[in-house]
Parts: sequence; structure tokens; C-alpha cells
Amino acid sequence: MSKGNKDQQHPLYNRDRPIVEILLTQEATDHNLAELARLRIRYSRFPGARDIQQDLDKVLQQWGLSEEELFEKTRQLHKVGGIYKSRGKKEEEDWN
Repeated sequence: MSKGNKDQQHPLYNRDRPIVEILLTQEATDHNLAELARLRIRYSRFPGARDIQQDLDKVLQQWGLSEEELFEKTRQLHKVGGIYKSRGKKEEEDWN
């Protein structure tokens, strides 16, 4: 059985693509930083969705951040809390 090099379609691609498009055109607000970090984590090792991965890199460049700086900022935001309050659940496990 061969693994092959075929890219996969991420099950949340159609929901995430519009978010990426918005991030490409907006500033680095607290909410947008959290969204970018969340999507970087989701797609970091995913074998596919190359366009999303490239656009997430582009957003980091536009905002003048390294991935390490992004994660440090968002850890601080989540420590303070409230970024995803409207969702009614904490998503801290993504940041460990």
C-alpha cells in the first residue's frame, strides 16, 4: 500500500477560505491575530490546502510578524481571555 503524494481536501476548507480572504485585507486586530494563529495551527501539518497555507504566510508577512511572534501575542491574548467569548467555549488547548 503506497502513501502517494496526493494533497487532501481539508474538511473545513470551504469555511476557512473566506476567513483567510478577510485576513488578507485587514489589519492585525486582536481577533484577527487569534484567527490567523488558529488557522496556522490547523493547516501547519495538513497535506493539502496549499493555497491557504501560502496566504497565511502572506498575512504574516503583511503584518510584519514571525510565526513565533504571532503565537506569543495570541498566548497573551488568550491568557487575558475574551477573544472567543461569543462562541461560549474556551479554546485554550490549541495554544498549549
